[in-house]
Amino acid sequence: MSDKKPKPTGAEMADSLVRILQVERVEENFFLGIATPGGRGRSFGGQVIGQALRAANMTVAEDRPVHSLHGYFMRPGDATQPVLYQVERDRDGGSFTTRRVVAIQNGKPILNLAASFQVVEPGLSHQDEMPDVPPPEEVKTELELAAEMEGELPEMFLEWVNMPKPVEMRPITKRPPFSRELGSHKQSMWMRVTGNIGDDMALHRAALAFTSDYGLLGTATVGHAKAFVDPDMQFASLDHAVWFHDDFRMDEWLLYEMDSPWAGGARGFNRGRIFTRDGRLVANVAQEGLIRQVTPKEG
Repeated sequence: MSDKKPKPTGAEMADSLVRILQVERVEENFFLGIATPGGRGRSFGGQVIGQALRAANMTVAEDRPVHSLHGYFMRPGDATQPVLYQVERDRDGGSFTTRRVVAIQNGKPILNLAASFQVVEPGLSHQDEMPDVPPPEEVKTELELAAEMEGELPEMFLEWVNMPKPVEMRPITKRPPFSRELGSHKQSMWMRVTGNIGDDMALHRAALAFTSDYGLLGTATVGHAKAFVDPDMQFASLDHAVWFHDDFRMDEWLLYEMDSPWAGGARGFNRGRIFTRDGRLVANVAQEGLIRQVTPKEG
């Protein structure tokens, strides 16, 4: 009889994302976010940003959705430990509310985040056209691609791909290490939470903030055929910004189109546009990160 645990279902993973993004009020303007379930090593930056946004949300009226956030990563977080979030209520205006959040572990800040919220109001409207890409049903999942190339991929990458995740990703562009061809500094993928997460639009925006950190930094190295698992590369997010344009559901398919217009000085700058399946542009993302070439460790 095997004692191997069955993999969690998509619905169970979606529920785990909801739990990860919940924060508990522990004192006026102080909130606690849980550690990564089964986590190890450094915290995933998207989780810290998502929890920080949820903490800010808990001090803002429900009729004011977040329209932008800007975060700076200062220290690597510890995925095995909870995070304390301190919220500063900078302004409550007639139309806009602004908040600052400091994420703290072991008495030291690991993230500074500023977020702005706005009352919904009408205005002039235009948007970029959605790129012409294959629908998600015609795109293989990362698990399917990995199964086809199992003997060609690094063990560390295979372990990461096979780890259950609350977000399903279907890469339209075969990024390294799936492909080692030199090419353009662009990539795109379909993404969605693996199960229904309810109708709270603030939660869906936090889930997008969480997910927007997946793969974005690697856009700066796609064209150079370099991957996160390469022993001669060091990666770290330095800052992250999201602009939310309209409501959407993270448990429905979204297209994440990314490009990197510049890299240099051991840094890479990356941009992302997020579209609903019916073509609405619902968010823009930008990030700069460390992409340092290093000498591989021996042994």
